[in-house]
Amino acid sequence: MYDLIIVGAGPIGIEAAIRAKRAGLRYLLVEKGAIVHAIYRYPTYMTFFTTAERLEVGGHPLVTATGKPTRKEALAYYRKVVHNEALDVRTFTEVVGLERRPPDAANAADGAFDVAVRRRDRDDAPTVTLAAKRVVLATGYFDNPKMLGVPGEDRADVSHYYTEAHPFYGRDVTIVGAGSSAADTALDLFRGGARVTMIHRGDDFRHSLKYWIRPDLENRVEEGSITAHFGTEVVEIRDGEVIAEQRDGRRLRIPSDQTFLLTGYAASTELVERLGVEVDPETRAAALDPETYETNVPGLYLIGSAGFGTRTSDVFIENGLVHAEKAIDDIVARSEAAVPA
Repeated sequence: MYDLIIVGAGPIGIEAAIRAKRAGLRYLLVEKGAIVHAIYRYPTYMTFFTTAERLEVGGHPLVTATGKPTRKEALAYYRKVVHNEALDVRTFTEVVGLERRPPDAANAADGAFDVAVRRRDRDDAPTVTLAAKRVVLATGYFDNPKMLGVPGEDRADVSHYYTEAHPFYGRDVTIVGAGSSAADTALDLFRGGARVTMIHRGDDFRHSLKYWIRPDLENRVEEGSITAHFGTEVVEIRDGEVIAEQRDGRRLRIPSDQTFLLTGYAASTELVERLGVEVDPETRAAALDPETYETNVPGLYLIGSAGFGTRTSDVFIENGLVHAEKAIDDIVARSEAAVPA
């Protein structure tokens, strides 16, 4: 019986594990990919928008060549933190089931959980059930892209994730979306020699587009280096082209060797809804105690963006670290109260 199982070894989950270990809790950190897997999947040469100190966990300094860390520097940093803290972490281990035990004297006053896990890197791996008094989900949202629901979205030449420009030199690339990630991708592809077209259903680039990116992108569009179609939605993705429709009903056939659907992501609620967690039908955000980030299911906590559904812009690494602090403080307080005097 663990005191705590933490699901998700991103920066927020790592912070929670560090705090749990330092408090003397018997904990386990479970991650279905590599540690900080979302950062691993970021564009190869990405530089963070935020400064280094805002990404730090456990009081470990993040030393960078410049004020803002690169993806490579961040990956090295979090690996070293996990190693130096000797965290109990199981990578490439996915939670495939989560059930709450009824309360009884043997497993704490507010019940406990059965957490079914399975290794993802072994085809014949069995499902193993672990027990924990409390569970913290720090699973983020990057594995759950918003789907367009159009024919061809599942093609091999369509992706919700961007890596780097080199393979697309001299090729036609379509980007669906108009936020900071889409803008960064468009500019990187343009400079890598791709012919870039952007599609967005709104009338302009998103208001959240970083202020230092916007002028560069607008200038490239104005000079014709990047084509942008506003008030336009994708209808179908075919071999070598994207079919889009404008508000006046006119259809566009856009040559496309590769399509990047960078329309955002949303935290999945499937696992927690099965347990009875209350979820807003519109935003998919979970009902959380703002002081502890505990759900309406006692003993189950959602930290970082895991509990915010489509409201992904509300949570960043820096304020997600506060969630981890509050949740672990609450768990430690309850654990201390349960120890006989």
